[in-house]
Amino acid sequence: MTDLSSLPRPEPRPGLEHEYAELGARLNGLLPCVEWPLHLPWIDAILRLKAMRGATILAHSYQSPEIFHGVADVTGDSLALAEAAARCDSAIIVFCGVQFMAETAKILAPDRTVLIPDPAADCSLARSITAADVRALRRRHPGVPVVSYINTSAAVKAESDACCTSANALQVVESMASPRVIFLPDRYLGQYIAAQTTVKLILWEGSCEVHEQFSAAQVRQTRAQFDAQIVAHPECTPEVLAEADFVGSTTAMSGWLRKQRPSRVALVTECSMADNLKAEFPDIAFIQPCNLCPHMQRITLPNIYACLRDLQHEVTVDPQIAARARQSLDRMLAIGRRDRV
Repeated sequence: MTDLSSLPRPEPRPGLEHEYAELGARLNGLLPCVEWPLHLPWIDAILRLKAMRGATILAHSYQSPEIFHGVADVTGDSLALAEAAARCDSAIIVFCGVQFMAETAKILAPDRTVLIPDPAADCSLARSITAADVRALRRRHPGVPVVSYINTSAAVKAESDACCTSANALQVVESMASPRVIFLPDRYLGQYIAAQTTVKLILWEGSCEVHEQFSAAQVRQTRAQFDAQIVAHPECTPEVLAEADFVGSTTAMSGWLRKQRPSRVALVTECSMADNLKAEFPDIAFIQPCNLCPHMQRITLPNIYACLRDLQHEVTVDPQIAARARQSLDRMLAIGRRDRV
């Protein structure tokens, strides 16, 4: 394993700032100006190494701007990245996100080499439930189908009937054609979906450590102080969602901004989401009552470089688990994306 503390910084080539002037202009305002010269040699080295390896870099919307805009080939929410992994034709996929996302990519692209820059990039939701927990729920509720949020391990997906993302959870739940559905592991997303359907949801007590931190008082203060529209992710508490002007997945948030064009908006979600959207919506003032995901922030330009250089931190999934998890993911992907506008 590469010791990143001793990893030499790539030497800047002459004329780098001119060569990457367009990217520099795009990142202007998304990053502190002093950071750009520090990131640029890493970005250049990663892009050259990526081309040499024939690799594709996938990056979640919660990745920092120098990764999201600087080195990624495909960006988006969990559903978009799952779809991208399924159709990727590169021999190597580098997944800039957390472990369950990289596992999903490996399940959907089993013949590809999937790498994650830091295997310790975890997720509180994925940690909150195990395959044994799902089996116990099935015994307690015989015959009730299980829908698991994509923020779960491969082993949990293998015990589920279908997966979902925040973008298509309602569609997936209703596609089960059952009066009751076990929905796991995020209780707040489950409560949000339960309010929109006649299906009775049996919930698990998981939550996202980032979104759970927001409070209704914080949202009200943001609206009063900045006269901002409030857009919240459904992993937030019901009290926060009740204060929002719009609730939706990361992709739905972008669609709402594109349609509504508010002068000021507060995105109640992970900080980097707003940072990355500033490039697309320079006319919108983003107020950031946000929280950083400590797990997403484990992915950095140096460990992306090390990952590509040494082809380290390969993601593997037991073939039997992968085959069963693939069925749950395929069911999700087949349902469609009506809510992603």
